[in-house]
Amino acid sequence: MKYDYLIVGAGFFGAVFAHEATRKGKKCLCVDRRDHIGGNCYTRRMEGIDVHQYGAHIFHTSDRRIWDYVGQFATFNNFINAPIANYHGEIYNMPFNMNTFSRLWGISTPQEAKAIIDSQKGAVTEPKNLEEQAISLVGRDIYEKLVKGYTEKQWGRSCTELPAFIIRRLPVRFTYNNNYFTDRYQGIPQEGYTAIFEKLLEGVDVRLGCDYLEHREELRAMAEEVIYTGPIDRYFDYCYGPLQFRSLRFETEVLDMENYQGNAVVNYTDRETPYTRIIEHKHFNFGTQPKTVVTREYPADWKPGDEPYYTVNDEKNNALYRQYAALAEKEAGITFGGRLGEYQYYDIDKVIASALGLAEKKL
Repeated sequence: MKYDYLIVGAGFFGAVFAHEATRKGKKCLCVDRRDHIGGNCYTRRMEGIDVHQYGAHIFHTSDRRIWDYVGQFATFNNFINAPIANYHGEIYNMPFNMNTFSRLWGISTPQEAKAIIDSQKGAVTEPKNLEEQAISLVGRDIYEKLVKGYTEKQWGRSCTELPAFIIRRLPVRFTYNNNYFTDRYQGIPQEGYTAIFEKLLEGVDVRLGCDYLEHREELRAMAEEVIYTGPIDRYFDYCYGPLQFRSLRFETEVLDMENYQGNAVVNYTDRETPYTRIIEHKHFNFGTQPKTVVTREYPADWKPGDEPYYTVNDEKNNALYRQYAALAEKEAGITFGGRLGEYQYYDIDKVIASALGLAEKKL
């Protein structure tokens, strides 16, 4: 069969484009090398709980058009992301707000908090590394307890060896509001994310466990045009060298108790605890199941062949990406998109907006 579009990757970018193209009467084939649809937003049901297989995904946006768009495919609950930080058993609210400052310093007013932070910032005007940048933004106490250990685990390097740009800003709020995001719309799909992808891909031929690059010639011949959302460097056989990522490893277990930690996300901000956070999935949907499912998230070094999660958008990697992007522009009949195709760490709403933009242009 001849298709109008071959879409490589069944995550949000690929699935949204496939849906829009199918709606316009185009014939689409979507392939994914994993054995499920949904990309990193895939959820699976365990003990009646929707488990976020690849880490917590909380939908948030200030774009009413995008909120209305996803609302066609799911009913979203009113979950508010309010993670907490555990530093050697001391519990703090995140983002850094008056609850955090009161717990840290025993104070109660914004004026007291501002005075302490200002006294700890120091006089660095041009931070040379992440440590100097963070201290210049939030002071030494917050940095030592809530930034340093978590960041060093996440990136696998000392904060003094990390570039300052990684933390361009740290949200400091002088209110008692624990909502991590400031976006107008926020929530979790009540039936899990996978149900959204099933609806997006209705009428689309889907082939799972299929690595496009291993069957490139055969698959390319099946379609007029390709929408590619895989790693751009792998597409070109790493001819300029691999782009850098950080990876993750997940350990998920079912616990015979109703409530393990009392919150959906708890970050472990000390350096000694090997994981960065524990996710208790039932709290995303206010679950009352008799058991609970928790996932520990471990940062990991990345090499070609591993699952890529976080782009490393420093000067070196961005320059390397530009070389690949120049090659991509010369590829006839193929469009690169999404987080891996564009080497950008996109939030879900930005991926959907980008896919809709491409659909409007193409269709």
